Amino acid sequence: MQKVYYLQTCDTCRRILKEVNLAGFEKQEIKANPISVKQLEELHQLSKSYEALFNKRAKLYKSMDLKNQDLTETDYRQYLLDEYTFLKRPVFVVDDTIFIGNSPKEIERLKAKLGQ
Repeated sequence: MQKVYYLQTCDTCRRILKEVNLAGFEKQEIKANPISVKQLEELHQLSKSYEALFNKRAKLYKSMDLKNQDLTETDYRQYLLDEYTFLKRPVFVVDDTIFIGNSPKEIERLKAKLGQ
């Protein structure tokens, strides 16, 4: 399976999607088509952590003052299901490997996996 979860309005996502050869990838725009419980469980199985999938740079994270709360994995899971903006993006799934976020190191790992 090759899939990418992204946000169309995110400049960083758009830049990365142009950088990576997406031939054969299923694309899911998370605002128009939010991730389902089943999809989130699949991502969790690969990442082993809801917190790893959670975007702590989201404006909503700051406005809800979540950084000053002691969040559990269950909390992260619920926030991810409730609000698309909390998913760290983009998220690429290539076979049984997950690539989360936009750090240069993560994008280089993705490109190496894809042979680009």
